[in-house]
Amino acid sequence: MLLDYLPADLSGRRLFDAGCGTGLLAVEAARRGAEVVAVDLSPTLIELARERMPHDLPGRIDFRAGDMFDPALGEFDHVVAMDSLIHYHAPDIVQVLAGFAARTRDSVVFTFAPRTAALALMHAVGKLFPRSNRAPAIEPVSEKKLRRLIAQEPGLAGW
Repeated sequence: MLLDYLPADLSGRRLFDAGCGTGLLAVEAARRGAEVVAVDLSPTLIELARERMPHDLPGRIDFRAGDMFDPALGEFDHVVAMDSLIHYHAPDIVQVLAGFAARTRDSVVFTFAPRTAALALMHAVGKLFPRSNRAPAIEPVSEKKLRRLIAQEPGLAGW
C-alpha cells in the first residue's frame, strides 16, 4: 500500500527505507528499479534481509544495521518509514519527519499508530502488565494532533 504513493517506475531514484526490518519494502522498491538504502537498528533483521534478498532485481539494495537518523546516509528522492515511527509520541514523529524532509527531494511516506478506542484500550491494558523482554510500546497518536503539529513545523513547510 505504501508503494502506491510512489512512482511505479523508480529507476534512477534513490529511496531510503527507514527501519527496514526484514527488507520486504526495500525489495519491492528495487523491483521498481530504485537504488535503496535500507537501514534497521537490528543487525539480526539486516542479516535476515540480506539472506532473503533476490539477486535478480533491476535496482540495488544496500542493507545497513545502524541509525536511521544518520545524516551520513545522504540525500534521497523518497523516504519510506513503515512502522518505524509507531513507537514515537506525536512531537517526536514531527521532528523525525522534519529531519527526513531536509534530506529528501520528492516524498516522505510513513505510518503511525492511529489513536482509536481499541488501540488506546489495548495500550492502557498493556501498561498494567510490564515485561522487560517486550518490544517498545506502540504510541497511539491522534491524526488530528499529528496534522496540526506537522502544519506548525517550519521544517515541514511546503510538505
